[in-house]
Amino acid sequence: MTQKLYELLPQIGGYIYPNEIEIHWGLLIVVYPYVTGIVAGAFILASLVKVFNVKEVEPLYRLSLLTALAFLLVAPLPLLSHLGHPLRSYEMFLTPQTSSAMAMFGFVYAWYLMVVLLVEIWFVYRKDLIIWAEEEKPPMRWIHRALSLFSRDVSEKALEFDAKALKFITIIGIPSAFLLHGYVGFIFGSIKANPWWSSVLMPIVFLFSAIVSGVAIVIFLYMIIIPLLGKTIDMECLDKAASFLFYAVIVDFSLELLDFIHRIYESEESIKILSELVMNKLFLSLVIMQVLLGMLVPLGIMVIIKVFDFKDELRKLLYFVTVILIQIGIFSTRWNVVIGGQMFSKSFRGLTTYKMDITGLEGLLYSLALLILPFVILAILLKILPAWGKSGEEALES
Repeated sequence: MTQKLYELLPQIGGYIYPNEIEIHWGLLIVVYPYVTGIVAGAFILASLVKVFNVKEVEPLYRLSLLTALAFLLVAPLPLLSHLGHPLRSYEMFLTPQTSSAMAMFGFVYAWYLMVVLLVEIWFVYRKDLIIWAEEEKPPMRWIHRALSLFSRDVSEKALEFDAKALKFITIIGIPSAFLLHGYVGFIFGSIKANPWWSSVLMPIVFLFSAIVSGVAIVIFLYMIIIPLLGKTIDMECLDKAASFLFYAVIVDFSLELLDFIHRIYESEESIKILSELVMNKLFLSLVIMQVLLGMLVPLGIMVIIKVFDFKDELRKLLYFVTVILIQIGIFSTRWNVVIGGQMFSKSFRGLTTYKMDITGLEGLLYSLALLILPFVILAILLKILPAWGKSGEEALES
């Protein structure tokens, strides 16, 4: 610890308090809102099919739900790892503290996982699980039969009930998804002592950036998985999903711009140190990666796609580059909020720095493992619950 603080001292400028030399919320806390945001965004994309009847994006429906589930299963791991006592996490359910926003996350998470996502996925797959269990051999027969909860009713009346239940759960799921990620923004926005975080727009900015990241990651996965299955990408679906992504990016950009203008207009005593923070410590991650590469360039590409009539292959390439840049931009947003908010002194007269560890629970390698883990879980889910039917034909038919 002493050695680490000694290494940080030459990079500290101005006057800061002793307890501000080291940044306490590190990379794990950056990963947490990033992963949670993808859950909310993927579910919102899925809701377009069942609630808003957008048939063009139906090939993405099951993939969106499974993506949301894979990322939701990983979402609490960064927090639990950071807190250091993951095996005691169940105590928040036994002794609920309604005055603690952090503790209430457990209930929001449990509601979203158990009541919304798992139930919706079960109704989506119930008929297929029954059919697959009849056609397959063990052990997949046992797995699918168990997942169907040993249901065998595929009558018209039962399927009609499934459709109604699906729509009802999806409608409930939309505000639940908003609550799940709006809550993350609420945690930061409600810290009044920190001018970088304290903003009434913070939950809304988090919410729309979550939608952007979720939609972008589903498009990315679709463009990777479908060619791997040896099938053709549905361009009508891709164009429609990209259109929703385009509008979400515009709203997200507008909200962030509004938040920026509001901070300048207020010009409180913190404005000078925040300006130094942006121009010195966060210039690369905020100006270059978040605003330029993660926002303006993707917006420019999508405007060009809409203006010019490009061929399918070129549009695919541009969409692919766009969704990757958007992921870089959204991750940079989380970085700038979490890390940036701890890099200036409460005296408003000095800046500290963040030295990332490579190994250990707060290190780069562990965080990368947490970011890769949802894709591993998604691969397993897709093996058990194919998103486009067992051979992928449904994707083409849709």
